[in-house]
Amino acid sequence: MPDINPMVGAGVNFEIGTAGATNRPAAQGPANRSGIDLAQELLELKRQRNAVILAHNYQVPELQDVADFVGDSLGLSYQAAQTEADVILFCGVHFMAETAKIINPRKRVILPDLDAGCSLSESCPPDKLEQFLRERPEKNYYVIAYINCSAGVKALSDVICTSGNADKIVRAAPADRNILFVPDQNLGAWVMERTGRKMDLWQGNCYIHVEFTARSISKIRQEFPNAPVVAHPECTYAVRMLADEVCSTEKKVSFCRASPAREIIVVTAEGMPHRLRKEMPDKIFIPGPTDNCFCGECRFMKMNTLEKACNALRHMQPEITLPEEIRKRAEVPILRMLELSR
Repeated sequence: MPDINPMVGAGVNFEIGTAGATNRPAAQGPANRSGIDLAQELLELKRQRNAVILAHNYQVPELQDVADFVGDSLGLSYQAAQTEADVILFCGVHFMAETAKIINPRKRVILPDLDAGCSLSESCPPDKLEQFLRERPEKNYYVIAYINCSAGVKALSDVICTSGNADKIVRAAPADRNILFVPDQNLGAWVMERTGRKMDLWQGNCYIHVEFTARSISKIRQEFPNAPVVAHPECTYAVRMLADEVCSTEKKVSFCRASPAREIIVVTAEGMPHRLRKEMPDKIFIPGPTDNCFCGECRFMKMNTLEKACNALRHMQPEITLPEEIRKRAEVPILRMLELSR
């Protein structure tokens, strides 16, 4: 099971951006409330609804600070399954809330902003993947899907992987099957480098991670020559070659904790350094820059705010729903991943 960090605080349609979601939030609450007031209101709503608040590592700091758990999407979904909560408020993007619903079918899953999508997930629509597979029966593909995909894509896959266990999942794939790795071509290429297993790669990527360039990372290394660079495998090959460590989101935490360096350059979406600073206040975490700025800010992740989280939990919408047939099919490759990861 993926690691998570407890931060104790107070049918699927095959249509991009609309799958499995119902209703948008009703009217907004009172305007001009302070962050402290909103945080207190959210905690009170959590108590009233018997909810658990999950926040992905890339969420804005104020949502991370009020969440019960902060971590990666799969780890958070399983953490929610272990609670007595009736409601999951998932502060993340759409595919993450779907994953929580797949794993927690009897809980209500609420997403603060329905438009919080994901460029990587949307690069592989379920209908396009289904057509691709249908047109190539001779390939007899074993489909390995990165967790960053929709419920529809999960339902078409043989097994799911995370950036942390992708090596193990690929090595366990049947030797007599061709592998199709979806949807991230950079993660897939990195896994091929590490395992030597040939795979066909879906041509998708995270728009944030491909903004980091060899030039931008070389420049920041010159400014901080003693700071190791830790990068996410969704980055391009040129950036991965410049990194001292390439690893999953959760493994970044253990790398940074074990590193003797006082300054560390973190090449991933903005939001992760906030968690690292809270857990390791004695170290300095420098966000990896793009050619344009020191940002790496995912516009989808930043759609969720304290105010939207309050409104969503107050009105219990937008709620993520999945047809049971799709949910069951999508759960199978997740369970297979857990079995193979033991």
